[in-house]
Amino acid sequence: MPHFDSLELRRTLGQFATGVAIVTVRTADGGWAGMTINSFAALSLEPPLITWAVGLHSPNCALYETATHFAINVLASDQVELSRRFASAVPDKFAGLDCEPGLGGAPLLRGCIACFQCSTEHCLPGGDHTLIVGRVEAIERGSGAPLLFWGGDYRYVASA
Repeated sequence: MPHFDSLELRRTLGQFATGVAIVTVRTADGGWAGMTINSFAALSLEPPLITWAVGLHSPNCALYETATHFAINVLASDQVELSRRFASAVPDKFAGLDCEPGLGGAPLLRGCIACFQCSTEHCLPGGDHTLIVGRVEAIERGSGAPLLFWGGDYRYVASA
C-alpha cells in the first residue's frame, strides 16, 4: 500500500513540466468537441503512434473513446486563454474560433505550434483514466515557443 494519498501524488506529478495541448474530435451529430490535456506523449516512431489520457469522470469520456479520429493541437505560449477555455465547462468552446476540419472531421485550431491528426488505434484501461493510442496520419509544425504547465500553473520557456 502506498504511503501517500492521491492529492500528494498529484502535487508531486505537478513537478514534471509538460506541454499543453487541446485534443479535438468530431461528434456523432457532426459537431465538435475538445478538451485541454497535458498527458500527450510520443509512443512510437515506427509505426507513428502517440498517446494521451482522458479521465473516466470526464463528461465526454465515451465520446473520445469512440471517436475514429482526433487531432492533438499543441499550444503556443500566447494561447493561455484558449487552454483555459477548453479546460472549462463553457458550452460552445469553438464559438468565435477560426477552425478547419481535419481528418475524420476533427477540428484543427489555428496558431498552434504543432498539430497531429490521428486515427484511433487503441483505447486501454488505466486506473481512473482511459489511455488513447493514436496512429499519426498527418502532421503540421508551426513556429513559436510552447505553452508549459508546471506546479499547477502555466509557464513559458526561458533559455538556459
